[in-house]
Amino acid sequence: MTNIIRYRLLVSGLSLVVLWLSVRVGVALRKRRRPLDENEHEDFGIIMAAILMLLGLIIRFNFSMAITRYDQRKNLQEKEASAIAAEYIRVDFLSAADAAKVRTLLRSYLDQRILFYKTRDDRQLGQIDLATAQLEADMWSAVQVPAAAQPTPVLALAVSGMDDVLNSKASTQAAWWNRIPNAARGLMAVIAICCNVLIGYGARSGEARTTLLLVLPFIASISFCLIADIGSPRGGVVRVRAENLVSLSHSLHSR
Repeated sequence: MTNIIRYRLLVSGLSLVVLWLSVRVGVALRKRRRPLDENEHEDFGIIMAAILMLLGLIIRFNFSMAITRYDQRKNLQEKEASAIAAEYIRVDFLSAADAAKVRTLLRSYLDQRILFYKTRDDRQLGQIDLATAQLEADMWSAVQVPAAAQPTPVLALAVSGMDDVLNSKASTQAAWWNRIPNAARGLMAVIAICCNVLIGYGARSGEARTTLLLVLPFIASISFCLIADIGSPRGGVVRVRAENLVSLSHSLHSR
């Protein structure tokens, strides 16, 4: 399901088709039963209003989860840039040779992190992850070895700063894996289908052939598309841009 969610237009199209078919199912069910009398129409209206309200609430709930995760990814990108910038300064506590080595590694590491945010290719992402893991090991060794040879509070700051860099990357990765639960998406889809079946069932004969019955499927499919887009960190249009990392990269490479 996660792979389908990455293709927002496919999600929107499938949603529109399924919800429209749900309306037609409701219309077909109504035709096979006797028409609703006035009292039944009143009760049906109450049920219809309640389930539409429930659909609105579950869409809002999913949208809120998607926005919260988007904001989290954006904030963690800023923290990554801050951690790298701070460590770039802290390596001044190392010897000149060690500091130059760590700075070179940090610039390469920063380039890989920018690629992580920009790429949409899963194969390229695997290569980025491998390169990043190797750079992490090299950076940690570059600060840990001098600090172990001369354990002082000043050198401990460089080690602590590198720890912040590695932890910020791990937090970012966890946030990118943190998606909207499939159960929440499934519940939203089921309630939307039920709503459209009821709309088709309650439509009068003349209304069943009008474009008015397309309104709810169309609006719901747009909502599903937006939720899928925001909830897909790598496949959507609404994506976290590595603005802070790119700005930091320009600054470090210009020195």
